Amino acid sequence: MPTATDDPYDTQRKFRAPDDEWNGFGDATKAQHPQGRSPRGQVLREFIRWYMRRPGAKLPVRPPAGPWSTPSTD
Repeated sequence: MPTATDDPYDTQRKFRAPDDEWNGFGDATKAQHPQGRSPRGQVLREFIRWYMRRPGAKLPVRPPAGPWSTPSTD
């Protein structure tokens, strides 16, 4: 059975975030990793491993500033 690090589409979890931030995060991750589906989950897993100080974990690389960098005025 694959581990969470082997399977980019592991068990789905609920995560609450404002729509403008979640959608902007999806756009930003897609800009940084343009192949395939949006890698939001992959980036969140990288951040979580880094945050917990797991051996070898690195903070995910951020994309250059883009339209997602400006807060929504809604």
